[in-house]
Amino acid sequence: MKETKLWAILKNVIKVIITLAALYWVSTKISFSELKQALQNCNPLFLVLALILYLCSILVASSRLNSFFKAIGLEISERYNFRLYQLGLLYNFFLPGGIGGDGYKIFFLKKNFQVSRRKLLGAIFFDRLSGLWALTIISGALIIFMPRLAIPNSVTISVLAIGTISYLYLLRLFFKQFFGNFIITHFKALCVQGLQTSSAICILYAMNFDGKFSPYIFIFMVSSLVAIVPSIGGAIGLRETVIFSLATYLKLDEHLAVTISLIFYLISLVVASSGIYYIFRPKRLGTEKLPTAKEVEQEIEIQD
Repeated sequence: MKETKLWAILKNVIKVIITLAALYWVSTKISFSELKQALQNCNPLFLVLALILYLCSILVASSRLNSFFKAIGLEISERYNFRLYQLGLLYNFFLPGGIGGDGYKIFFLKKNFQVSRRKLLGAIFFDRLSGLWALTIISGALIIFMPRLAIPNSVTISVLAIGTISYLYLLRLFFKQFFGNFIITHFKALCVQGLQTSSAICILYAMNFDGKFSPYIFIFMVSSLVAIVPSIGGAIGLRETVIFSLATYLKLDEHLAVTISLIFYLISLVVASSGIYYIFRPKRLGTEKLPTAKEVEQEIEIQD
């Protein structure tokens, strides 16, 4: 038990170090005065549209997760699932102890709906995997419009096709419960990434950008992969580090690329903050009191 607690503390320390190091590195590479000026000159109408598109992506993402829940026999309404999804978004940013929104949702649903932890883990894992698949498909489509990468279109299309077919085969062979609703869940995954891509495009319009969008959107999509790296605060700093490095490599405007990321981060933070409502009104989730972070950590320690 002591070793488990020590490891939990060590993981949190590592997350803080990684995030602070990334923030420091980015701060040494960009001009905050230029960032401030770019933000001041933004078109607010396009920023509002970017916010709306991001919110729509969250609505679809919540529905996608619920489709995976239904595949394991967990029947909850879309409204209830969205409320829990909002709470999960909030905890992805702010929950202490490194549990994250997914860990909290697993604990909450297991406790209130008597569903096995293994099934919930499977549903959330494949929800994330479907998002990764959609991210790869859209990134591949953007590569086709970026001749500077010198990657033949036949190679890009072949890799995407082989990857998708292999993914389908493994699902059908080992995870038939998720294979049955592959089309609907992965269509929703494409919609989520498409809406978030559109949100990033609106941010570019808000900044009065009139150049080629595809390189900036490509590095924005690739930077989304840093979500899997241990971090705090919704991967703040890590995404910007990746974006700055890729922008430099592709000879793009680093300040513009980082500003897109920071504005998108602020938008996602605003949407995630809506989950605060359920902390004060837990009855909206059918409970008198929400589990604390300590309760969730203790449960995870027992399971481990």
